[in-house]
Amino acid sequence: MPDSPRAPRPWLSYKERVSRLAQRIVEAQRPIRVLNAIKWDSSVFESFRDSGWRRLPNVSAEDYARIGLGFDPDSKRSEFAAIIHDINNDLAHDGVGDILRHTAEQYVDVVGMLQARGTPRFYELSRRLYGSPKDVFSDGDTRVRDVAQQMYDILTGLDDSVLGAETPRDIPAEHAVEVLNARLSEYFGERTVRVILDDGIVADAAAGSDYIKVRRGAMFSERDLKLLEVHEGWVHVATSMNGQAQPVARWLSIGPPRVASTQEGLAALLEVLTLTSHPLRARRLNDRVLAVDKAEDGANFLEVFEWFRTEGYDEETCFWNTQRVFRGGVTSGGAPFTKDIVYTHGIVSTLNFLVSAIALGRADLIRWLYVGKVALADLRVIAEHAHEGLVRPPRYVPPMFRDLNGLSIWLGISSFWGKLKNEAVQEHFRKQLRC
Repeated sequence: MPDSPRAPRPWLSYKERVSRLAQRIVEAQRPIRVLNAIKWDSSVFESFRDSGWRRLPNVSAEDYARIGLGFDPDSKRSEFAAIIHDINNDLAHDGVGDILRHTAEQYVDVVGMLQARGTPRFYELSRRLYGSPKDVFSDGDTRVRDVAQQMYDILTGLDDSVLGAETPRDIPAEHAVEVLNARLSEYFGERTVRVILDDGIVADAAAGSDYIKVRRGAMFSERDLKLLEVHEGWVHVATSMNGQAQPVARWLSIGPPRVASTQEGLAALLEVLTLTSHPLRARRLNDRVLAVDKAEDGANFLEVFEWFRTEGYDEETCFWNTQRVFRGGVTSGGAPFTKDIVYTHGIVSTLNFLVSAIALGRADLIRWLYVGKVALADLRVIAEHAHEGLVRPPRYVPPMFRDLNGLSIWLGISSFWGKLKNEAVQEHFRKQLRC
């Protein structure tokens, strides 16, 4: 008996194929929570404190194994493999297909990294996903660690007492929530962005897709609140919401490792552009890169902790700063979690992109930084497909990026100074300053 004919499949447009594949990636990555999977139990801090800050924390692969991943690794790998197969069939090797393929492939590595918690393999995959302090910038010569060390020299040479009045941290978390809710309601309009108290986060604050968590019990200064408004609200929450508004380019709503450098670099750079950053804040971000570099070169948890202590941090802050570097890896050194290098890598790469875009007459690319969770390498592809309706322009964009007149002058001067910045010029100003 002959087989009955198959029902014809409806024709799918290019945008429909992209939308469906992107949504599959969004759904597949949903249960993957990297930071939750590598967090340390509060008893690790308590034990280290009780030892007088002297006993190497013992966080093993067995300890991590007790933290459920929330998904089956083998099934998750198979799910992403099927998505990659369909991307290759449906989108071949065009620009959008490359973005989707690379994103799905990264999540396969993320699954492998989380399976390897507490082993050197965790570090190997972390380095592949987030990079290393030994990575070089586009000039092919300057390493991330080189910039971090130069920034260390500059920042430690500044005298905070002559830069301006110190702002006291006298605003309790409850009041901080009220202030930030009011400011972000004004910025986002009718879209509800929630600022909520939370007992479970280590940092003073953390952003989600449409919310910001503030740690209960933390104290803030007015400067801290402005930083949170700009860094977490104007960048992290805004790019999440802009990405969620995409009916086709749905991958822009999620944050795989490949976009971390651009996200954090843009957020840190916006702190500078709005004059809300300050030397102590910049030092905190830069010191994280140096800590990763030390751990990668073999420093153990105690050695990195002691380095933070020599930099003037209190012991509790030293612990949490060091914990950021060693979580998921090996506390004996040589195998850290490298994610924190994205701050220095991101701010340098993003600034270079902005300067180049203005200098080359491609200012049209700049607004796409806010379209969602993007990597710099994606912007040209996104701009090329915008006229097709594949990508919608971002709705929430900071003022200086909506009107690029002022920013273009600022970047132009930065470019001009970059060409003049050589040893002879610097020595000239050194002599003047010594007079």
